[in-house]
Amino acid sequence: MKQWRIGRGSKQVMSFSAIGVMNALVDIGALNLLMLLFPTDDRIQLIFYNTIAYTLAITNSYFWNAKLTFPSKAIHDRKQVLLFLAQAVIALGISNLVFYGALLIFEWITFPRYIERNISKGLAMLISSASSFFMMKHLVFPRTKKNQNSN
Repeated sequence: MKQWRIGRGSKQVMSFSAIGVMNALVDIGALNLLMLLFPTDDRIQLIFYNTIAYTLAITNSYFWNAKLTFPSKAIHDRKQVLLFLAQAVIALGISNLVFYGALLIFEWITFPRYIERNISKGLAMLISSASSFFMMKHLVFPRTKKNQNSN
């Protein structure tokens, strides 16, 4: 019985990770497209670009995680959607803080700006994605009493 739970959790992590790769492509692709189309050195503008890119990725995340990672727990009611939005806003805050912080750190280290911004974005995606997984697993798509009894 214990192995079944571990396997199920591993499947969730693998599914979430695969969707995370897809989200990363959306996220970093959108950020780089915005930086290419509208070049800037203004950190506030870069945070705005990060917010747009993150919003596209999180919308993609909700659709695929509800469909594949947590399908039995995705009921799409008002409460669940609001909880998802709350966790998305928290994860966006984490993403923007890490992105901005990394940009500040890179003021002390000299790399091409394109590399600095993409490393900063990668760190922001990694940390916000980890926080998002735990919030979705325990807050947005928690176990129901029925599911807890069958585990």
